[in-house]
Amino acid sequence: MSTRANLPIAVVGGGPVGLAAAAHLIMRGLPVRVYESGESVAANVREWGHVRMFSPWGFNTDKAAATILRTQGWQAPPDDILPTGNDLVAAYLDPLSQTPEMQRVIETKAKVRHITRQGIDKVVTRGRADHPFALTIEGADGEARIDLARAVIDASGTWQNPSPLGASGTPAIGESASRHRIAYGIPDVRAEPATYAGKRVLVVGGGHSAANALLDLARLAETDARLQLTWAVRSKNLTRVFGGGAADQLPARGQLGSDLKHLVESGRLNLVLGFSASRVDETSDGATVSGRNASGDMTIGPVDRIIVATGLRPDLNMTRELRLDLDPWLESPRALGPLIDPNLHSCGSVPPHGYKELAHLEPDYFSVGIKSYGRAPTFLMATGYEQVRSIAAHLAGDRAAAVEVRLVLPETGVCSTSFAQADEAEAGCCGGPAVANADACCAKDETAKAQGKAGCGCSSTRKAA
Repeated sequence: MSTRANLPIAVVGGGPVGLAAAAHLIMRGLPVRVYESGESVAANVREWGHVRMFSPWGFNTDKAAATILRTQGWQAPPDDILPTGNDLVAAYLDPLSQTPEMQRVIETKAKVRHITRQGIDKVVTRGRADHPFALTIEGADGEARIDLARAVIDASGTWQNPSPLGASGTPAIGESASRHRIAYGIPDVRAEPATYAGKRVLVVGGGHSAANALLDLARLAETDARLQLTWAVRSKNLTRVFGGGAADQLPARGQLGSDLKHLVESGRLNLVLGFSASRVDETSDGATVSGRNASGDMTIGPVDRIIVATGLRPDLNMTRELRLDLDPWLESPRALGPLIDPNLHSCGSVPPHGYKELAHLEPDYFSVGIKSYGRAPTFLMATGYEQVRSIAAHLAGDRAAAVEVRLVLPETGVCSTSFAQADEAEAGCCGGPAVANADACCAKDETAKAQGKAGCGCSSTRKAA
């Protein structure tokens, strides 16, 4: 058995958070190896490169990474500019990966298939922490090998694991057979107009990905009267989907929700609330999507294209032989779960957290970045950078730096007190969603502000994790 202390720290994933982890480890003089499954770093980011982020550059670069870049004459983009995914790659991630320090530690076309302990499975307890991690790496030629590591920082993300159309968390019946007409996530509508021109398009989902897809399609429809747009969402209340408007501390995020609200109010799409999809059927005139809403069974369609924007989930297969301590419903680290539970929180209300909240029963294994959020949405990149800073300090034995976690996330401006109540009935939280005032979190809040008051105070009842 190899001596663990002399082994590198393995970073799984060469995206923004994975590269930041490597930068912090390098700055602390710790050996590191980065495994990126794509042909180049940030392979997942390149797939959503057309999307403009709602957080500006100031939130999207890591301090340790920037320090390494500046040794090569790099100039940081203006803090207040909103980058696209492609901008993030071209102006930051590609140059970072090409610095001498990073080039020495990054391996591309290296797919991590399994992570376990050398010579033992998850059942063995005695001496477990003395066994190094063993990573099964599949190279570009398809050949597999075993690499050993002292610790593992798993920044593999969730992009390759979209949630299915089925509202119960499993694929809808017939979903696989209709795969030729389904796109997951945020397809580049503007780059492939022929795919959507003149089509009947159904978008399923109630988050930022769905909002981006809907707005892109609406712009295409401005010059294509034949395009028919339907939006189906599981919630019966759109308060959370529309967001905080002008009250959002990230203006672009607030604008996204406001634009979506205006689109709905314009009547340019067919809105289906409270819809839970369970089946897709191919017909001679397209596909139908069947499920239920508050009134009972219902069918949408036929449609030509379906965009499934129902969220993402972590790949747990590679860590099956590790002792993970997961939140039972979010699949995040257990200690982190209550802090990010979307039933209780918006992303602006997530408190700072570091290596302690990210630790598992398996010593020195950490999931970070969006993978650490499991199935919870609304992750911000700045969160991942602070996570890996804390973990690197911990692995370097710098306890003071590891526990001093400082991160202030921009509030969404959304009343996140009782989303469950908001979905229970049309009246919803505090009288339902605001009708006209984007700064109001609910109907009662809107009324209070119209009367010159500060608000109805519903946000004061926010549940504490």
